[in-house]
Amino acid sequence: MIAAGMAHTVALVYGNNGRSAGDHYGGASDAYGSGGAGLWFPYGMTSPGAFHALMMRRHMEEYGTRADHLGIIASTFRGHAGLNPDAVMRTPFTLEEYRAARYICEPLRLLDYCLINDGGVAMIVTSAERARGLRRPPVFVRGMGQAAALAGSSFPPEDYWRAPMRKVAADVYAMAQAGPADMDALMIYDNFTPTVLFSLEGFGFCPPGESGPWVAEGRLALGGEFPTNTSGGHLSESYMQGWALNVEAVRQVRGECGARQVPDAKLVQYMTAAPVVTSIIYGR
Repeated sequence: MIAAGMAHTVALVYGNNGRSAGDHYGGASDAYGSGGAGLWFPYGMTSPGAFHALMMRRHMEEYGTRADHLGIIASTFRGHAGLNPDAVMRTPFTLEEYRAARYICEPLRLLDYCLINDGGVAMIVTSAERARGLRRPPVFVRGMGQAAALAGSSFPPEDYWRAPMRKVAADVYAMAQAGPADMDALMIYDNFTPTVLFSLEGFGFCPPGESGPWVAEGRLALGGEFPTNTSGGHLSESYMQGWALNVEAVRQVRGECGARQVPDAKLVQYMTAAPVVTSIIYGR
């Protein structure tokens, strides 16, 4: 709208009261979505977590991915949240403590699930020309892309949403004139820990099936190759449907993240693996 001259400045606003309202993602009382999931209830697939558990089980069988790989993701993001005073969950945990957490839907444990919380986010978007005269340093949308895998698709998808992710990756990297290796930090939609693995594979950070050992090398931690979800993400900071991750990307590019700041962050990519795949690259 701004590029087309239809608007000068747009406020993107999101809020939810999931915790205080007692929201449940799954079960007969699930208020999330259209209620269409009831078609799957007789087969035990009563929640989004159940579907992601099934996808993770398939990944484990196909590629040898281990539950500990998920534990590394969860504990890494919790470590980042410990540096974020706004995070809901800040107490660190070890891999042994992760293994001791109860199953919700095997192989996913409690610590593999995002939070349900209250919160609000606002982002202000304007033209580059206007932004240069404002109080805070501008952060630029260097690339963006979106693709859907809805009509005629199965859920869970047999390819872990790789097809739409590859299309979005091609679009967003071409627009930004940069590739995965150029990213200084990543913000990955982590409604469940397996989504992080699927995203890394779909956007080309590692070959299909190799995401588990890839994250085990510590690449997602602060100080690693691709510091990821430096705020704590949905797993530990807050579940704000991706919005807070975009705010964290902006703050990283501005250099405003204090103890969790990625040094000299020039390009930060947001991405999500889901029926509607979205990616945005923020830069100086």
